[in-house]
Amino acid sequence: MKTMSNQNQVKYVPAGTGPMYCGPGDKVTFLLTGAQSGGACFIVEGMAPPGGGPPPHIHHFEDESFYILQGTVTMQAAGRTFQVSPGDFVHIPRGTVHSFRNDGKVDARALVMVSPAGEAGLERFFQTSFYPVTDGSVSPQPITAELMGRMTAAAAKNGLEFVQAA
Repeated sequence: MKTMSNQNQVKYVPAGTGPMYCGPGDKVTFLLTGAQSGGACFIVEGMAPPGGGPPPHIHHFEDESFYILQGTVTMQAAGRTFQVSPGDFVHIPRGTVHSFRNDGKVDARALVMVSPAGEAGLERFFQTSFYPVTDGSVSPQPITAELMGRMTAAAAKNGLEFVQAA
């Protein structure tokens, strides 16, 4: 009997059941990991409450794409500013400084696709710096010195670089 590798199997994730991680300004729900896709991609549902979003940063190992599902965000990438709404799509090539902020009044939600997915990268960054949660109603964590320390250490190991806003 031949066994199939994980990457050749159908993956079904009922709403609200993927592993969740909270950090400062956003929460992510894992939908497809790098191991499950054979390293092709890592996909999450990202949520940022009003005022939330990450500071300017660069991914050195992967490209990142956003498909906005709910809410509006101001996204900055490569010196440009975009007002992004439901149905809009933004692709950020690796090595590009980018950030976003939810300037709306409701939670912003996006399908976020990262490629490729490797042993190090955004997936591992979330796992090692954000806090795992099991309750989907939990809000993102406030920024503390301890959390910033975790994020800085995880970023250095996973091809992420936080940069000063221009």
